[in-house]
Amino acid sequence: MKSWRGRSSERQLGIISRKDAKDAKGKLEGSRLGLEDGAVKRRSLVNRNGQKFVAAVSVSLLGCLIPIGAAHTADAKPSWQVTWENTVAAAKKEGRLNFYVGRYGSEPLLDEFRKEFPEIKIFSTNGAGNSLGTRIVAEARAGNVLADLYSGGAVTNFEILYKGKVLGSLKSALILPEVLDQSKWYGGKHCYNDAEQQHIFIYLANPTSTSLYFNTNLVNPKDFKSYWDLVNPKWKGKYVSQEPTSTGIGPSLQFFFYHPDLGPDFLRKLFIDQQPVYGRDRRQITDWLAQGKFALCLGCRDSDRAKKQGLPVDDMDMVDWKEGLPISPGGGSMSLIKGGPHPNAAKVFINWFLSRRGQIALQKYDDLYGQEPPNSRRVDIPKEMLPPSSRLVEGRRYFDFTDPKYADMTPIYQLAKEFMKGREGK
Repeated sequence: MKSWRGRSSERQLGIISRKDAKDAKGKLEGSRLGLEDGAVKRRSLVNRNGQKFVAAVSVSLLGCLIPIGAAHTADAKPSWQVTWENTVAAAKKEGRLNFYVGRYGSEPLLDEFRKEFPEIKIFSTNGAGNSLGTRIVAEARAGNVLADLYSGGAVTNFEILYKGKVLGSLKSALILPEVLDQSKWYGGKHCYNDAEQQHIFIYLANPTSTSLYFNTNLVNPKDFKSYWDLVNPKWKGKYVSQEPTSTGIGPSLQFFFYHPDLGPDFLRKLFIDQQPVYGRDRRQITDWLAQGKFALCLGCRDSDRAKKQGLPVDDMDMVDWKEGLPISPGGGSMSLIKGGPHPNAAKVFINWFLSRRGQIALQKYDDLYGQEPPNSRRVDIPKEMLPPSSRLVEGRRYFDFTDPKYADMTPIYQLAKEFMKGREGK
């Protein structure tokens, strides 16, 4: 309790009670409208004890009271940041992410994410697109959704997962402004491979996905100027290929089928007239190519391993094809599995992976098959670390078939079944 002297001192200093302040405020309110900005109005006020004090009121001073609330608003976090922090917190509580990945999910790449979010444990399941896609759909239909995310070929994403109705909206999971900013991506837009433009996100613009390989002892790549040179009769019986009904060479089939200068006639000549031998095991058909059993291969995806071992194999991406090269996802598409058990962890990974940090990490590491790093569709990140074969070359012709109008594989697989049926009848 304050002494009498203390209370007297307060009155002498002009300190007034809450009631006195309220009375003063009421009197000042009426005079405020007549004050010009910066003008000072002096008024003698009387407190409840009859003592006078002078209040100097300035419009500019009163105006200073207004920004105080505004300051709180300015200090408030933007809505995206609040959403992001809440999502990260929820993801840490989930503590796990089930990642089904067909190609770009090597441990060094995933370790980059683990460094930033050690509380979220990634459990990756690797395999071919066909098997992973079929597994995800089977799990969903059994009411036991295990996968949170799938990353792999756009063909698997579209033909199996999208048509199987197991995908949620990946677009709605995007939170970070740098990810949402479409000007940072190739062509100035996000690339989705579905008609709704929200389920299958294409994150690669890779010019190295023809999936054509050759034995360097048997083939001179300088002999090829056009893809039509591949169907020269001299190569008849000298091809090995993944089965055309496999999603493994789906992007190449899309390119050949939808390209205005190639089309179904080209594919018939390649798969019927040239009489290729089919194999399902990529390593095996690559070994056959390296051993010289065949001169050319479609889908020998294990060739980088063989080449590093000094075997006589190489890809045909150094050829300056008249019809250009495809810009293909090349195993670089991502989708969010509907009803996944760890939805917040999935959102955190999606936003990290599509951020500058995530896509720079993507461009640093080989894929699960040992093939060289791919080219991200982000254009605001360095490209110098990429191998020359993964870079888009200014002035070179490219055919970007990631547009949804090229996504339907139905007519292609019908044609592929025709190829297989014809082979079985022989």
